[in-house]
Amino acid sequence: MRLRNIPGAEDMLRQFPTYVNNPAQYKGTWSDCFGNSNPIHVEIGSGKGRFINTLASRFPSTNFIAIELKAEVLYRTAQRTEQKDIPNLKLIQFDAFKITELFAPGELDRIYLNFSDPWPKKRHSKRRLTHFSFLRQYRAVLKQDGEIHLKTDNQNLFEFSLNQFANELFQLRHVSLDLHSSEQAATNVMTEYEERFSNRGQRIFRTEALCKPIAPTDKPAKDN
Repeated sequence: MRLRNIPGAEDMLRQFPTYVNNPAQYKGTWSDCFGNSNPIHVEIGSGKGRFINTLASRFPSTNFIAIELKAEVLYRTAQRTEQKDIPNLKLIQFDAFKITELFAPGELDRIYLNFSDPWPKKRHSKRRLTHFSFLRQYRAVLKQDGEIHLKTDNQNLFEFSLNQFANELFQLRHVSLDLHSSEQAATNVMTEYEERFSNRGQRIFRTEALCKPIAPTDKPAKDN
C-alpha cells in the first residue's frame, strides 16, 4: 500500500487506545492485555483496516490484532477504530518476520494474509509473506490446528504459496481459484483492495492452511 508520508504518525498512534506500545512485553500474556483468554486472530498487513475492524465488530468473543510495519498505514486503521468501541482489537507496528518476539508458542489461533505484496521478481521471493522462512515463524506461534487464511488477486503468488504450504507440511483446505463464485463467498469479509479488484472482474484466490503436528518421520523441505 502506498500512502503519502504522515509526519508524526508514530506519535499520533499513541493517542489511540487500541494501539499497543512496546508489544513484545505481552509475549505469552496477551490474555492479560485483552483481559480475557479468548482466541487470538492476527492480520499481517492491515491496510486501511476495513477487514480487521469488521471482524472485530462481528465477533466480540475473539481477540484481534493488526500488525503493520508502516506507521502511516497503521494510522489509517487506528482512525477507523476511533469511531467505534472495539475492546477486542489491538494495533501493533512491527515487522512480521519477528513475530516470534511478539507471541509465545501456541499463542495464536489464526493468521490472516490479505493481498500481501507479491514481490514478483524471483530474487525477492524471500520477502513474500508465504515464503517458507515466514511460514516457519508462523508455525512457531500457532496452536496445533491453528490456521493461516490467505487471499490474493495474484495467481503467481497463490501458486507459490500453495507450494510453500505443502513443502512445510501445512494441510490445505478450501482452495478456491475464484472466491466470489465459491461457497465461501457468503461469509467472506472484503478488504478495500478486494472490492476494487472484484469490481474490475478480477478473480480472487483463497485458501486455508492448517498447522498440523509434524511426525518424526516427516520433515519440511530443506530448500523451498
